[in-house]
Amino acid sequence: MSAPVRLAPTFHERVWGVRDLAPWFAEKRADTKLGEAWFTAEPPLAILPKFLFTSEKLSVQVHPDGPSGIGKTEMWHILRTEPGATIALGFTRPVSADEMRQAAVTGEIEKLLRWIPVAPGQTYFIPAGTVHAIGAGLTICELQQNSDITYRLYDYGRRRELHLDAAIAATNFDAWRHPGPAAETTLPDGWTRLVECRYFTTDSLQVSRAASYQPARSRSELLICIAGDGRLNGEPFSAGDVWSVPKDSEPIRVETAGGSKFLRSFLAYT
Repeated sequence: MSAPVRLAPTFHERVWGVRDLAPWFAEKRADTKLGEAWFTAEPPLAILPKFLFTSEKLSVQVHPDGPSGIGKTEMWHILRTEPGATIALGFTRPVSADEMRQAAVTGEIEKLLRWIPVAPGQTYFIPAGTVHAIGAGLTICELQQNSDITYRLYDYGRRRELHLDAAIAATNFDAWRHPGPAAETTLPDGWTRLVECRYFTTDSLQVSRAASYQPARSRSELLICIAGDGRLNGEPFSAGDVWSVPKDSEPIRVETAGGSKFLRSFLAYT
């Protein structure tokens, strides 16, 4: 049997990032603003796990649909919020391509977006083609198709490049009304199903003291610790750790004194 492989994070500077990434990456303090921690591997993972840290709003943006490397369907699991933190998903009413273009130019697009107050523990599914933004004061665990294609519609005057034509072409105008937080489903094995789509499935598990499970032997998966610390198969772990769990993996045993929480994500197809 194979063993889970702990992945190393790479940190990315962002204009909307933060300087203190604790408790997920308490040792990582920087003179610049860090907004994202990525976990990658060779060969590339089909699902890209990230941690996002925001001190300002992200651009209003949209991602194209398509297979891995082209499309970017994603999900956000909210980890921490400051008072009044919001995200934007879709619009408050139907919007035409011409209206969206004009609103992006004038900045009125902020008023058209559906801004949603968020709380820790919530999950939001963002299909490719959904216009969206992330507000300030948030820490998020993001799981997505492994693509970084982003088309900006509006950037609050930060003078970064916009991509109006590509963004309009990528937007699904029929899906302007986002349903809000994802509905959770309790699974027989003790995990909770958060998101299931044609590209990936993601579950969560709360561990109070100890838990064991046998990963499916027909697929690989990602295991992400989003809260707590302890030992995983005898090795210390803490929030922010991510493992690549290969096919035919050995059983996983988690022991924690103060409680911990995990996400697991795997392809919807094998």
